[in-house]
Amino acid sequence: MDATLPIGDFARATHLSVKTLRYYHRVGLLEPSEVDRHTGHRHYTTAQIPTAQIIRRFRALDMPVEQIAHVLAAPDLDTRNALITAHLNQMEQQLAHAQNAVTSLRDLLTGPQGGTRAEIGRRSVPATPAAAVTETVDVAEALTWYQGALGEIYAMLDAQGLASDGPAGGIFSTDLFTHERGPATIFVPCTRPPRMGRVDALVIPPVELATIVHRGPHTNIDLAYGTLGAYVADHALAVDGPIREYYVVARRESADPAAWRTEICWPIFHTGPFPGEPATPTDSDGGR
Repeated sequence: MDATLPIGDFARATHLSVKTLRYYHRVGLLEPSEVDRHTGHRHYTTAQIPTAQIIRRFRALDMPVEQIAHVLAAPDLDTRNALITAHLNQMEQQLAHAQNAVTSLRDLLTGPQGGTRAEIGRRSVPATPAAAVTETVDVAEALTWYQGALGEIYAMLDAQGLASDGPAGGIFSTDLFTHERGPATIFVPCTRPPRMGRVDALVIPPVELATIVHRGPHTNIDLAYGTLGAYVADHALAVDGPIREYYVVARRESADPAAWRTEICWPIFHTGPFPGEPATPTDSDGGR
C-alpha cells in the first residue's frame, strides 16, 4: 500500500502550492486520496507524485486545465500523444506570432525613417471584367476568407481553361476597417468571367489610386497602410471609397513569403503630380 502525505508535505514533494492543489481538487484534475471528514485535511499518496509532476510540466507549457484532464483521461497512448502534439503545434503558432510582433516592433524602433516617398505611386485603373466572390466578413476572418475565395476562383478558371488577365485583387469596404465587419470582394481579372457557386461575373469599376507596395507576408501590412494614408492626407484629395489591394506576387506565384508583393491602393481624386514626382503617370511596382 502506498504511503500517504498531508497536503503540505505533498506540496513540498511536487512543488505545487497548497492553493494550487486545492484548486486542482476543486476542478477534479488531481483529487486527494482521502479527505478527513471532520477536519477537511487532504492527504495524497506517493503514487500521485508522478501525476502531479506531469500536471506541473503541462501547466508550464500553458496547457489549459481542461485539456490536461483530457490528456490524463486518454484511453490509449496514441490519443494522449495526439492531444499533446496539438497543444505543442498551437504553442509554435503562438511563438511565431510573438516573434513576428517583436520583429515588427524592432522595425518601428530601429528601421529607416526616410525613403518612404519614393515608394508612393499613382495610377488610373479602367473598368475591368473579373470573376469575383463578394461577402460580408469579420476582420478577424478576412485573411482566411480571402485565401479560400481566391482558391475557389482560380480553381474554377483552371477547370474551364480560362486564363487571368492580371493579378488578383481585393476591394475592402470602410466598414471592415472601422467596425471590424463589412463587405469584401476578391476578384481575378478575366475576359469571360464564369458564374458558378459563390463566384460571380463582376465589372470592377474604374478608379484613380495612390499606391504603395508591401513586400512579404501580411504580418506588417499595417505599416504600409499607415505610410500610404499619411501621404494621401498630405498630398492628394482622398475619395470616400473602398480600399483596394492587388496581389502582384502571392502564394500562387511563389511559395516563399519573402517574395510576395501586395500593392495597396487608396482611392483619390487627383489634379496634378505628387510633389517630387513627374507629371507623366507612372506605374507602381509590378509594371501594371
